[in-house]
Amino acid sequence: MSASSLRSFEYLEGLPGTTFNRLYKQPSTALAIFRRMLPHLAKSFVMALLYISRPMPVTDLEAWVRPDGRRERDNAVNLLERLHILASVTNPGKPRAYSLTNPFVASLRLALTGGGGHNSFGVPANVSGDDIVTIPELDEFARRQWEGVLGYMVGSSIGVDLSNSGVELSPGVQHLLRGGGLVDIKGRRVEITQDGFAFILQEVNAQVWTMLILYLQNAERLSMDECEVLSFLFTLGSLELGVPYSKANLTPTQCQMLHDLSDFGIVHEATPEASHFHPTRLATTLTSDAGGLRSSSLASSAEANRGFIVIETNYRVYAYTSSNLQIAILQLFTRLITRYPNMVAGKITRESIRRAVGMGITSDQIISYLTTHAHPQMAKKQPVLPATVVDQIRLWQLEGDRMKATPGFLFKEFNTQADYEAPCRYAEEIGVLVWKQDTQRKFFVTRHEQVAAFLRSRSGKGG
Repeated sequence: MSASSLRSFEYLEGLPGTTFNRLYKQPSTALAIFRRMLPHLAKSFVMALLYISRPMPVTDLEAWVRPDGRRERDNAVNLLERLHILASVTNPGKPRAYSLTNPFVASLRLALTGGGGHNSFGVPANVSGDDIVTIPELDEFARRQWEGVLGYMVGSSIGVDLSNSGVELSPGVQHLLRGGGLVDIKGRRVEITQDGFAFILQEVNAQVWTMLILYLQNAERLSMDECEVLSFLFTLGSLELGVPYSKANLTPTQCQMLHDLSDFGIVHEATPEASHFHPTRLATTLTSDAGGLRSSSLASSAEANRGFIVIETNYRVYAYTSSNLQIAILQLFTRLITRYPNMVAGKITRESIRRAVGMGITSDQIISYLTTHAHPQMAKKQPVLPATVVDQIRLWQLEGDRMKATPGFLFKEFNTQADYEAPCRYAEEIGVLVWKQDTQRKFFVTRHEQVAAFLRSRSGKGG
């Protein structure tokens, strides 16, 4: 399961069963979850049960899997139950059995065989002339909008304007980035956080799902139905790239979503009043394993910059790139000195690393980024990065981590060593002990309620 699949599955797993019942009424949702969330064995179980009218005994299901595949079988069944696709059926006098749940089974049948007037796979619109948007134009729009989001996160942190593409983020998108903990506001300055830098390092498809889940978590604040929002996202993942789709059958919530998702480059609207919209590659790859920036002009900046960094043992950095976004990311932890049309040169210094650490970026994240984007010539070596550079980056972070404040409670002034040792040992057992000093009979804990209750109980016994 890919990183984006895991992220979306973790969100789905927390939904109540009633929400799944509503979601599965849409064939597009049932098909998307079947394609995207299930491993091969789980898919095999679903297809085997799809047209069986009676529940299947557990022993029959187990007989399909080799004895050495028991763990894989149990994992598949457990996953299907957590997604409310498979249900256990027990009848008096009969062995336990499994069956697919409704409405999932009905919707998946419709999705695979066609039929019905559900329109959950979109309604193509008839457009001509200036309303036609080509696939290269959609790819360029998606790239520009998505890089605008990333540029806001990175560029604001270092005081660099990356808005030369003409992308202006709406207040709603900026609020979403702040509410999701990807950026932090310090005075009038926007700074990327540790979570934000981890977000930057993800594949684009995982980034898109992360952003969409933040959007889902804010659905109630936006007066939107969470189930309707999620269902429409699965619908977008089933649409065809380059095909215009009508808005006539969309609900007010879905029309509002189109306006918001256009800011991310996930859909393209000529105007908010237009009668149709186009899904971009970021939308059509939501429920597939294909990356949103692969096999397209969207990959022009991402793929070209996949291996472009050279680091010397004297901490000098040479980056063969002309991407303003990649240069801005480098500038988060590097002091850039010179810029050429297709290359920038700089140096990793104590000040640049400590500045990055101050933003919440860790040394491991910096090392991971440099390793991932190392020039092919560097990637031939093991280790990829010079050991002196890696060690020094970690040491510079440790310089700022020597003192760490931990809120908590100090217990002291015990009459006897026995009175001290019992609660101290109890605090260690329940995992709240931070520090202790046996000679002075003192210990420090992060939470005091259980320790205080323990002391009261001992006092009661003593009385």
